[in-house]
Amino acid sequence: MSTNLFLGEGNGDLTITPYGSLWGSLRFVSDRTNTGPFTLWVFSEQDHGEPAMEIDARRTRVGIDVAGQKFRDSGYQLGGKVEADFFGQFLTENRAGARLRHGYFEAKNEEWRFLVGQTWDVVSPLRPGMLNFTGTWAAGNIGYRRAQFRVERTLSLENDTQLLFQGSINQDIVDDFPTDAGVRRETADIPVFQARSAVELGMVDGKAVVLGISGHYGETGFDFIQTGPPPLNLPPTDDARFTTWSINLDWEVPLSSQLTMRGEVFRGANLSPYLGGIGQGVCPCLRKSIRSTGGWTELVWAWSPMWESHCGLGIDDPNDSDSLVGRVQNEVVFGNLILHMTENLSTGCELAYWRTLYQDQRRGQIPVPLLTPSAPGKALTLEWMVRYDF
Repeated sequence: MSTNLFLGEGNGDLTITPYGSLWGSLRFVSDRTNTGPFTLWVFSEQDHGEPAMEIDARRTRVGIDVAGQKFRDSGYQLGGKVEADFFGQFLTENRAGARLRHGYFEAKNEEWRFLVGQTWDVVSPLRPGMLNFTGTWAAGNIGYRRAQFRVERTLSLENDTQLLFQGSINQDIVDDFPTDAGVRRETADIPVFQARSAVELGMVDGKAVVLGISGHYGETGFDFIQTGPPPLNLPPTDDARFTTWSINLDWEVPLSSQLTMRGEVFRGANLSPYLGGIGQGVCPCLRKSIRSTGGWTELVWAWSPMWESHCGLGIDDPNDSDSLVGRVQNEVVFGNLILHMTENLSTGCELAYWRTLYQDQRRGQIPVPLLTPSAPGKALTLEWMVRYDF
């Protein structure tokens, strides 16, 4: 539905289109996972090992699309978006706060797009079709949302071929050590730079082949105001800076009118702001960036106009030598079946197997009670969802 607001003579029309999703889920996990209503990784069986069930509606979201008049005689369409869900701060699950997902202004035509505000990262733009709310974040998929200034250029070539060039400067997000009283997080004095190039090739049964390469570069900063953890016990350090970078490939390849292969791979360091490195960017013991390699892939099968399935896997594999403690590998294999009951109403079930590996290399160097869990975590998750889009 939409509402047309007339702004006065000479200003044209402003079209505001409300939209949203009413989204509920019920999930059972054989072993507890982080973060309850969705899975990023599995807790070590030394910490947890018991099953859990979650019923959640906080993924419900609401938003508005704004389409304004064209900017003078330039041909640029002005517009924007505001969208929020309910995974903001909360005391209990039934008293959740709103969380901004998107909030941006844009001006675009067939060749150029300029955007200011918060939206998805330029790097690694795809997301798997999992029912798990966070997909394979922390298990092979990187990229999130942040405030940015973005420019895009589209070039149309012969034979249904297009080239896309994207670049942005982005707010520096510091994700590590949020509750550590001995660490003060601070943004760097440069933005994070992101870029992507993609080619859209000829059609396969009416669907385009898309191949992309992307990357980012920036810094995160910390003041270590207390002595670090044992056994190194590094001294306090002011204005420590750690490079964050990645190089990524993405692809979307239709194999037939019903079957499509999609996926991404990445290599980088200090990726916690991008939900890589299994949520670990900097090692607190070594005070160095954690390098990580990973990716995900899936097959999308459109059985009919009403039925579809997504089957795939993902892995995030941080470098073991870059940290003394923590998560060193996270894997998931998943499959689902989704029924589109109407144009707006869908329901589906998903089965996934997760495995998270841990390490603590300080054994024999510190007292046993100070060691962190090193046993793996394994979980089978079963999720059912109902979603109504409007």
